[in-house]
Amino acid sequence: MEEKVIHEKENERFVIYVESYEVYVEYTMRNSIIDLHHTYTHPALRGKGLAALVVKAAFEFAKENNLKVIPTCSYVQAFTRKNEQYKELVID
Repeated sequence: MEEKVIHEKENERFVIYVESYEVYVEYTMRNSIIDLHHTYTHPALRGKGLAALVVKAAFEFAKENNLKVIPTCSYVQAFTRKNEQYKELVID
């Protein structure tokens, strides 16, 4: 099951919709820095790897747009530790 990640720029988030449920990572952006500050997975969708998909989409967006990432959210911090290919984007 490959879910589609949608970049909702107007809401400053990357989101996956499954039926009436959502999984998302919210961000704020200033200059060339994106702060990934909050992730949410509806309880019915937890444990399916969907949060990783939205966070990966956010990192890919940062990479494509030459942005640095502030991983404020603890889930994003854990994702970064497990996905070393994105560490060069992270601001310590």
